[in-house]
Amino acid sequence: MTLTRHPTAESNCRVLFRPREWALFTQPRAVVGYVVTLVAVDVLLAVVGLCTTVLRAEELLTAAAVVASGAVCVEAMRRLGMPQGMVRDLLGTWWIPVVLLLPPLYALLTPIPLYLLMQYRIQRAVVFRRVFSAAVVALAGFSASTVFHALVPGPVVLLDGVAGAAGGSALISGEGIGAAVLCAVLFTVCNTVLIAGALRLSVPEEPRRTTVWDSESLLLDAVEVCVGLIVSVLCALSLLLLLVVLPPVLLLQRSLLFQQLQTAARTDPKTGLLNAVAWERVAKTELARALRTGCPLAVLIVDIDHFKKVNDTHGHLIGDQVLLGVATALNHQLRQYDVVGRFGGEEFVVLLPGADMAEACRVAERLRTRVGRTALPVNDTTVTVTVSIGVALLRVHGRDLLELMAAADLALYRAKDSGRDRVCLPVAKAVGIPVRSANDPPAEARGS
Repeated sequence: MTLTRHPTAESNCRVLFRPREWALFTQPRAVVGYVVTLVAVDVLLAVVGLCTTVLRAEELLTAAAVVASGAVCVEAMRRLGMPQGMVRDLLGTWWIPVVLLLPPLYALLTPIPLYLLMQYRIQRAVVFRRVFSAAVVALAGFSASTVFHALVPGPVVLLDGVAGAAGGSALISGEGIGAAVLCAVLFTVCNTVLIAGALRLSVPEEPRRTTVWDSESLLLDAVEVCVGLIVSVLCALSLLLLLVVLPPVLLLQRSLLFQQLQTAARTDPKTGLLNAVAWERVAKTELARALRTGCPLAVLIVDIDHFKKVNDTHGHLIGDQVLLGVATALNHQLRQYDVVGRFGGEEFVVLLPGADMAEACRVAERLRTRVGRTALPVNDTTVTVTVSIGVALLRVHGRDLLELMAAADLALYRAKDSGRDRVCLPVAKAVGIPVRSANDPPAEARGS
């Protein structure tokens, strides 16, 4: 649950002097240690860089021009709107020129103004997440910049009467281009690995390939690297060429954000599953296909048992993590073409195309067992939950989605009335399938 009211000054003071109430410290200990370590390393490198780097006017002008271009992109993002959750943008287009054209110190410092602008002009995100994002970009940029300047050292140059960039002449040489491509890829890989590490620590059950290594993300990374290299070369020629490259970058970013906004309109922000409207739209399509072809189909309604007690005992932030954990467990136990969504509150809905009665009960029992084995670490203890599941079959319990949902909901109430943590059918006796419970043996062992 997200609180929409603005905190008062008094509540801000209470939270400020109670570190355990900060949002960071509601995360698993591994995540807290990871974030604190990353930020501390960045601060230490920045202090050392400030003591060892000579600041030059040409470099400061280049950094200011790149940051100003990034600020224009941030303002464009604000006007279009931002989806919830992890957002892909093209700000790497502006990080890469800093990495390649300026000393490593600038890679540590330039993310700060842009992320401050994002925080106060676009969306007031949780502070530690915004700081973590800036720290990841800074550390990845510093690493790539250090490697590039070790491979291709270059002096400060004036290319056309306008202040150029440090290392600009080296960049546009054949050797410099090869090193630039290598280090731009290194920056992207480091950035992705650091983010994947945080995701892995916060949600250990999430497969690596489905978080940040999917094909679409790799394609976006490749586009970002290519555009960033183009911007770097143009900056090396003249900073005035930023005015030429800025409009196409804005157009690419707008297209990317628009696609993410469309996806966000179909998904539940807390779990990443389809929301109720999107799930219903897909379910109706699958139902029409099943009726036309004569294939079986099943609907499941999954409800977390005693979820209110979890919220009352541990707080709504932990409740949100439980929702995400259950959603992840459900997703991992289903086939690629099964359709799962969040119906509302603590209820989830699953559509099983091609599943007959035996298969639907088998899948439902597998889901129930898997969720019951999921333990969420909270401070010095763990939170475990169980689920009750109602099952309804096409043509057996109804011929349209409304009838199937009503039948599955009735079965869910039967499961809760029977003691929870079990799978039920709405008319078990009529169809000859006994009610499943947590203590029952598997269907194969009972001869069903």
